[in-house]
Amino acid sequence: MTLKEILTGTSSWLRSHRYEEAGCCQPALNDDGLIACGFDADDDFSDPRSANAPSDPVVVNPVTSLNHHDPAEKLHEGINRLVDQLRQVNEHLNCQLAQHEELMDRVRDLPKSLESLPASVENQRQLTTRLLEQMRSTSLKDQQFIDAVGRIPQETARQTDTLTSINHQLAAAADTDVQLAESFVKFKGTLDRLNHNTISNTEGILQMSRTFAASDRYLKYVISKMNRRYAWTLALALTICAGVVSVLAALLFFLAS
Repeated sequence: MTLKEILTGTSSWLRSHRYEEAGCCQPALNDDGLIACGFDADDDFSDPRSANAPSDPVVVNPVTSLNHHDPAEKLHEGINRLVDQLRQVNEHLNCQLAQHEELMDRVRDLPKSLESLPASVENQRQLTTRLLEQMRSTSLKDQQFIDAVGRIPQETARQTDTLTSINHQLAAAADTDVQLAESFVKFKGTLDRLNHNTISNTEGILQMSRTFAASDRYLKYVISKMNRRYAWTLALALTICAGVVSVLAALLFFLAS
């Protein structure tokens, strides 16, 4: 059902109910105090002429304390809601029409977009080829990395053995260092004792040196004293010899004369 058919049916229904503006409506009431319908159930609402056909007169009985504006207001509210719904339907149809026009514009632009599709496919093929080559290179590198990682346990075991051997060597070197340190300690003790003995010998040598110095001074004193005695003795001997020679010379001279 299109919007035009909906509006046509609504107009026919309104004309069949003889709707007028609020305040100007004078509806006919039935025996129950309700609005009497001015049309039969067999009326054709699709024919506009049927809405203008005169209806049969209706006898209006007085109803006590009945508000005649409530049905008209309810009818007016219902029509307003219907108009709002029709407006929403119209807006929805306009939105659908705009979307359809946008879709048609895109469909018109589709051939232009498809013109660049072969070039895009070729670019995608080249990119795919490059990506495949890169993936092969990456796979080769990954395989090399996996091989290198697989060799890590062997290298680790070898390094462990080497470190164990180094540890044993270091332990032996540590024992040797301990023994060498003990030897150095003993040698230090020996040097300390030798130093003590050297100090003692030095003191003895100094004492001997002082003794030798005193003996040397005394010897020099004795030698100098003996030299003086020898000098006096020599002088006396020479004097005596000179006297004897003089006497002998005088005696010889006397004998000769």
